Amino acid sequence: MNNPILHSDIQEFIIQNTSADLTKLALQKNPFPEMDWISILNQIEARTKAKDKLPTWFSAQNIIYPSKVSVEQTSSEKTAAYKTNLISGKTLIDLTGGFGVDDYYFSKKFESITHCEINEDLSEIVKHNFQQLQVENCTFHSGDSIHLLEESNQKYDWIYIDPSRRNDAKGKVFMLKDCLPNVPELLDFYFEKADSILIKTAPLLDISAGLSELKNVKNIHIIALENEVKELLFEIHKNYLGEITIKTANLLKDKTETFDFVLGEILYPSYGLPLKYIYEPNSAIMKSGGFDEISTIFQINKLHKHSHLYTSENLIDFPGRRFEVQKVISYNKNEMKNELVNQQANITTRNFPETVENIRKKWKIKNGGNLYCFFTTDVKDNKIVLICSKII
Repeated sequence: MNNPILHSDIQEFIIQNTSADLTKLALQKNPFPEMDWISILNQIEARTKAKDKLPTWFSAQNIIYPSKVSVEQTSSEKTAAYKTNLISGKTLIDLTGGFGVDDYYFSKKFESITHCEINEDLSEIVKHNFQQLQVENCTFHSGDSIHLLEESNQKYDWIYIDPSRRNDAKGKVFMLKDCLPNVPELLDFYFEKADSILIKTAPLLDISAGLSELKNVKNIHIIALENEVKELLFEIHKNYLGEITIKTANLLKDKTETFDFVLGEILYPSYGLPLKYIYEPNSAIMKSGGFDEISTIFQINKLHKHSHLYTSENLIDFPGRRFEVQKVISYNKNEMKNELVNQQANITTRNFPETVENIRKKWKIKNGGNLYCFFTTDVKDNKIVLICSKII
């Protein structure tokens, strides 16, 4: 690729100034008059963003980065690597390839990857970067992926698509029908080209809203990274009409918390007052809505139908945070004054009428420390505070 940004002196400058103060750097004189200064600064900023999110790219030589926004919007390596465990086959076409992080990891699982990207410059950047990363089983198509599919007779094992959530007419959107391309409208056409499709949607998309727009959904994958939901994936298969399984994963530094359940099963969760231990589900489970499933599968009590906190007398392994109860108090002036006024504590509210901010202000509770307080409602509809210590 004949791009002046790859000149060795410029590359060395970018590497040396990664994580530098860009505001100060921007005021300096451009040491490379033959190259646009803004472009160099953009490379530094994007490479800085990639340090933790894309360590493979960060560590490689002669990588070209797109805009900072593209780096922010792309999958992280951790979520991309996890996705390779979800699907398999010989051929995959990515209809919205972007910076290619997902395709880099899919290339380790599939014999052949086709990367489609409507932005010609970005397509060239990814092609160049894959050469630096020694990916040899990926072909690149610059332009509208629909045209490629229309003009080709090839059938793929999988279609992967991450529709753009920026609509020229509506701004930032979440419903699939408002994204580009319009997957619900094109679904039958896509099924002519592949029997299996994996659709990445906005993490904020309501699961029931996604199901109302799609058909033949077999699995819904919810992926969180360090307890923050990053990806919501709908896995659909041609003519599939069976039960839908929700599969959650919370990727942590030292482990992955998983929890799966069948959507729509009639369950009978148990309820009870706080016991010795309290459990708070991770964010992927909270997104899934599998609150009755948690009680049923782990055989632990819910504190209240809408509190989404769980309790048991004996400590269990749990996909989320675990706490030991030190004290349970009623939420009233006397109890609060005796236990928490002017104290330091981490506060969480679950099914409670006041916000964390109001509680802190009202009772003069400082943030932090080793105390964890859950302001919630119990099974008898009483407002209570669980004063706990966190189990590491």
